[in-house]
Amino acid sequence: MNDDKSTTGWYSEDAATFGDRLAGAREVLGFSQHDLARHLGVKDKTVLAWEQDMAEPRANKLQMMSGVLNVSMRWLLTGEGVGLAEPDAVELPGDIKELLADMREVSSQVSQLGQRLSRIEKRLRAALKERN
Repeated sequence: MNDDKSTTGWYSEDAATFGDRLAGAREVLGFSQHDLARHLGVKDKTVLAWEQDMAEPRANKLQMMSGVLNVSMRWLLTGEGVGLAEPDAVELPGDIKELLADMREVSSQVSQLGQRLSRIEKRLRAALKERN
């Protein structure tokens, strides 16, 4: 685990999502999704949804999660604070770096579109409910 200053960057909000940080912390401990779900008292599909950024945990589960994973809640949410140690830097060729940056950008866009789709679906359900 690192102090507040050294964790900014590689797991920052620009480089990773909540789900990425959750999955990374879980894997460092050698936990499966099932193991983490059992520790938190939730279903396996709940952990999967969190790791895929399709859902967010409630505050009490987030607090339990940070304790189980030995990282701060702040780090899980923002990538800043006490989290995982930064991996050894590996120099990647420029084209690989560019592809990884493109992947991060597309992943962020997919997440935003998923959230937008959820909002539209909620509005549609409300509109249909009003008609009945």
